[in-house]
Amino acid sequence: MSNCCLVQIGLENFIIRGLDSIAGHVNYICKLKQTLPTLSAALQELTAQRNDRQSQVDLAERQLKPFEQVQLWLSKAETMITEAEKLIEDGLQQMNNLCLGGLAEMLQEISDHKSTGVFEKVAENQPAASVVVRPVEQPVALESTIQKVWSCIADKDVGIIGLYGLGGVGTTTLLTKLNNKFSTTPNVFEVVIWALVSKDSDVGKIQDRIGGNFGFSDDSFESVDQKAPDIYGVLRNKRFIVLLDDLWERVDLNQVGIPKPSQENGSKLIFTTRSLEVCGEMEAQKKIKVKCLETEKAWELFRDKVGDETLNNHPDIPNLAKQVAKRCGGLPLALITIGHAMVCKKTIGEWKYAIEVLKRCALPKLENEEFLFLKFSMKCCLLYCCLHPEDYCIPKRRLMEYWFCERLLNEFDRISEAQMPGDNIICPLISACLLENDGEIDGEDCVKMHDVIRGITLWITRKFEATENNFFVTAGAQLFQEPDVKPWENVKRMSVMENKIEVLNKTPKCPSL
Repeated sequence: MSNCCLVQIGLENFIIRGLDSIAGHVNYICKLKQTLPTLSAALQELTAQRNDRQSQVDLAERQLKPFEQVQLWLSKAETMITEAEKLIEDGLQQMNNLCLGGLAEMLQEISDHKSTGVFEKVAENQPAASVVVRPVEQPVALESTIQKVWSCIADKDVGIIGLYGLGGVGTTTLLTKLNNKFSTTPNVFEVVIWALVSKDSDVGKIQDRIGGNFGFSDDSFESVDQKAPDIYGVLRNKRFIVLLDDLWERVDLNQVGIPKPSQENGSKLIFTTRSLEVCGEMEAQKKIKVKCLETEKAWELFRDKVGDETLNNHPDIPNLAKQVAKRCGGLPLALITIGHAMVCKKTIGEWKYAIEVLKRCALPKLENEEFLFLKFSMKCCLLYCCLHPEDYCIPKRRLMEYWFCERLLNEFDRISEAQMPGDNIICPLISACLLENDGEIDGEDCVKMHDVIRGITLWITRKFEATENNFFVTAGAQLFQEPDVKPWENVKRMSVMENKIEVLNKTPKCPSL
């Protein structure tokens, strides 16, 4: 009997303990269910705080250096968020296997980390990069372009930037201004390198100019292959910006020793060129055209170079000076060159003479360098464009028909066959800023020639007037009678279009026309 009682008591105790255990487990599960949402809410708050701090750092990185403690906090937050997300995801699926203590510990860590994530500042001023400040003309109307380039420099996705435009339009001034800006504006670069390339430079010369920034000796006995590792060795562990001025063709960065700019190294390459095609060959992510000045800005620059003393010497000079400035076509180099030449011209006669000279020929001291790199066929086709009047809208199809009839397109038998080579000539001329797209007229795509380029091509035709390519151009001159016919005998191409000549008074002899 007593044994039965003992067995019964033991069974009751076992059942009671089992019930207590079940009740405890149920209570444990309830606490877990209460803790998981709290952890999820804390995780959301930490994630939002992390995102805000990261945005502040990303913004600051464009010009400032983030504090290391901020970077460390972000790194820890990232790890903590990853672990908490996994814990919550697993907890919803494996509630029975979770450790309440582990949840509580994670919740406490998140709370503590949130409290340490309040920073008065997330970054400090970056020390100015090592820059050699270069002398520069005071730029006119370049500020908006400078800001556009500076925005590209801050863009992590842009490593290579190409600045292109007509020779003399101010690309070198723009690049110089950017170079000097690095010496005064906070930025993330450790070194800024300037190198003039130009059309006569080879890889070795470029290496020497870059090496000069690091104090490398100009060792002409070293080969290109020997210099490249030296340059690469200095640059590969630095955040650099390389400025290459006046590219005429593609430069192989590997051959020079310049690490290719990327998101990983945070470095940049900016170059100037006269050709959009070179921008493509250099794989520029951003191609920015530097345009000629608008009329008002052009006059401002010209007036500054001539000076008030000359302009105020006679009441008629300002109006004549505006005509001279207009003939410069908004090209800064022309405005500066002509402006300097006219400083001491204080009579009406001198200014009128300057206008007539500019009407008849190209601008003085302007080189025809844009013309030099063209293939022979392109040169002939470009020269043909100057037969049209100033600012004339030339239909592309008509232009190619002229070229075809003149046997400039490799003597194709059909005009339809000549269409493709004609396009292959027009596109590079547009890319080199020697021709400009000019919209449509009667449904036809048109191009036009910049006034200064037209002046240069006319000068070229006169320079070589003894050759078989003789030109005689008085297009758009508002003539009422034919010009002197005496020099017509050796002329091969003539243009008197856009004039008011109704009758020829003399019979011209043009056996070569």
